[in-house]
Amino acid sequence: MTSASSLRVQIESALAHKLPSALTPRARVVRPTTPTGIDAVDGLLEGGLPVGALTEIVGPESSGRTSLALSSIAQLTAAGKVCAWVDVGDMLKPECAAAAGIALPYLLWVRCGIFRESVHTTPARFKLPQSCLVRPEPIKGLHGGGCGTHPRQESKSVARALEGFFGTEKLSNDSVGSVLRPFGNTVRPAQDARSAAQLSPWARIEQALKVTDLLLQGGGFSAVVLDMASLSAKYTSRIPLAHWFRYRAAAEHSRSSVLLLSQHACANSSAGLVLHLDGCSESSQRKTVLTAGAHRLQIHRQRFMQESNVIPMKKPVTKVTAAEWETHAAWAGRR
Repeated sequence: MTSASSLRVQIESALAHKLPSALTPRARVVRPTTPTGIDAVDGLLEGGLPVGALTEIVGPESSGRTSLALSSIAQLTAAGKVCAWVDVGDMLKPECAAAAGIALPYLLWVRCGIFRESVHTTPARFKLPQSCLVRPEPIKGLHGGGCGTHPRQESKSVARALEGFFGTEKLSNDSVGSVLRPFGNTVRPAQDARSAAQLSPWARIEQALKVTDLLLQGGGFSAVVLDMASLSAKYTSRIPLAHWFRYRAAAEHSRSSVLLLSQHACANSSAGLVLHLDGCSESSQRKTVLTAGAHRLQIHRQRFMQESNVIPMKKPVTKVTAAEWETHAAWAGRR
């Protein structure tokens, strides 16, 4: 009678052209992780957040999304690694980041939708143009009289006359208008309708997606945080899935961690790890919410699990998928 080992060899040799090693258990692939600095979360995730994958942190406001991301970035910057934070809603505070332990020289902060108004200082100099020294020729009217042009045309020449007296020039081109202040020392470019339209959520989302793509394709960043926590689901849910699939492939190629902060899950199957956080509750040790808060995290999807494809004979132990921890404010004296 043929033994089991020889039968196994015969089956694998017969299926070698279709399924190589058909009956051989797949070896475990240990995926590297980065610690978050929170013992309860690191123990639940078996080391921390996966490297080379897209991790989505979902939750309502004040649920601990930013605190978890800041703690994870702090662990990387403490080791001298460079990270990036793409801030869509301009919600990140450098003071809070420094209080969380992040080394700011190792963090690239990208603020989307921020336009700085440029101020150009020009001295106010009075000079008399040559046209004022020469007597102009009399302008004859329609019927040969001494009347001039229409008063509306004369009022339009006031700006040009002031430019000639004070020697100021317009700083912008025809597409962007400018406000001329001849009696002051500064000339400030006016904000046109195109600049106002760029501050919309859709324009900020488009800018953030392009920046994140450039950071991942360029490489050199250990972690890239895409902070979209300030946007509602009507904006994030309409982002094409091709962006998240491209980020997943770029993160795996560059071996960098991508952290997506949002109120509702939007990356779908492109996210290797989805963490859902509940709202912040009052701490059991502190009396005030501003001093300390309790958070609860639950795993909704985890693709990288340290398991094999061998079916056990006994029922496996139910795995814990939730963790709780507390955060303390910087002024409370406890980290």
